[in-house]
Amino acid sequence: MEALKQWLSDHQWTQSLFLLTTDVGLVLALTYIVLLVIAERRTLWMVRGFIFLMLAAAISQRLQLTLLSFVLNNLVIGSAVAMAVILQSEVRRFLEQLGRGELLNLLRPSQRATLGSDSIIDEIVDAIRDLSQSRTGALLMVETTNTPVDERDFSVPGVRLNAEVSRELLQTLFQTTTLLHDGAVLIRGSKIVAAGIILPISDRDASRQLGTRHRAAMGITERVNNCLCIVVSEETGSISLAEKGVLNRPLTSSKLRELLENRLTFSIDREVVTSGLPRFLQRFTKKSVGLLSRLLNFLVTRKKT
Repeated sequence: MEALKQWLSDHQWTQSLFLLTTDVGLVLALTYIVLLVIAERRTLWMVRGFIFLMLAAAISQRLQLTLLSFVLNNLVIGSAVAMAVILQSEVRRFLEQLGRGELLNLLRPSQRATLGSDSIIDEIVDAIRDLSQSRTGALLMVETTNTPVDERDFSVPGVRLNAEVSRELLQTLFQTTTLLHDGAVLIRGSKIVAAGIILPISDRDASRQLGTRHRAAMGITERVNNCLCIVVSEETGSISLAEKGVLNRPLTSSKLRELLENRLTFSIDREVVTSGLPRFLQRFTKKSVGLLSRLLNFLVTRKKT
């Protein structure tokens, strides 16, 4: 190690190349972690744009383009603030795991079933259709990423179930004769995680036609980005879908199925996006180390001759 440090100190440009390679490798590793935190393909385009802005700002600064560098640096700062607001739940989870020393947990593959499975969507839609026809009030909260919803966002966590998603179980949970019918049901992957969850109520001014379930669906989706809420009205039997604090209503069961199929394909997209990254990083690291090794061997041979 001491010999390597001495050799690098005698060859300043080689040291610069070594530091550059290390810098690029660390940036790639950080980018990979960011992609795992994001976990949604739709958001990746925004991340790509942000990375492009940072690269453009670095290049303009290296080329001493003062005005362009000033503009790009301010755009990078503004974009970072905007992304922190848009991705607040992901940023919070990242900082919490960093503070707990659990950052390496992000690199572990998820063992959860693919949420985009047609059979799971069928069970949900069939249950909602039957509840709508019988005018039985219901509130379903469905996670839309492999990132679990933080239970601290709930007013009351509810009762843990950890049961397979089925039409019969969903209908039973919302029957007025059961103790859990007033709360929300949380669906994560192919599991009904909990029932009887009390969600925060939205502070927005809403129509008088909207009841507590609708306002709760708006409230939790305002706080949490990676979830959808399906509501069945007890008075009219109408179906609503809440996303990011906005209610889409009234819906037919076929329209609900279409929306769920579009929203819940994220897990497949996540696997497509992230599965090739370790292979890419491995190839990049191997080629970089090989190139650096050949360069060092060439310089050592040249020095001896």
